[in-house]
Amino acid sequence: MGTMEIPALMMSSPIYEGITYPTFDRGVGWWPGTARPGEPGNVVLGGHRTSAPRPFRYLEKLAPGDEIVVTVDSGAFVNRVTRTEVVTPDAMWIVDQTPAATATLFARHPPGSTKERIVVFAEFDRRA
Repeated sequence: MGTMEIPALMMSSPIYEGITYPTFDRGVGWWPGTARPGEPGNVVLGGHRTSAPRPFRYLEKLAPGDEIVVTVDSGAFVNRVTRTEVVTPDAMWIVDQTPAATATLFARHPPGSTKERIVVFAEFDRRA
């Protein structure tokens, strides 16, 4: 589907369609039914923190202003982190759509646990 880079974490990963374990075992997964990268709405992306390839291992280190770059056929899109939150696994509101272009990253939290989810919220900044 594309690639994701998070310069602050020195992370680069392919993005695949789906949020299943086999998808996460290959890289970052795009939540079907949410906005596609480069389109208005909330692009929701998940990934592993402890199982290979661990693209979201250090999500907790992201700070407001850090860049998330998603590249797809239609171009490269830069989002800036606005906040990070820890939620329960049933917090389905994280996939709610938005009128503006946004991105939401999620993973289990703490690493190695299924107790909670770490969620990083970002807003579209510019085309790269």
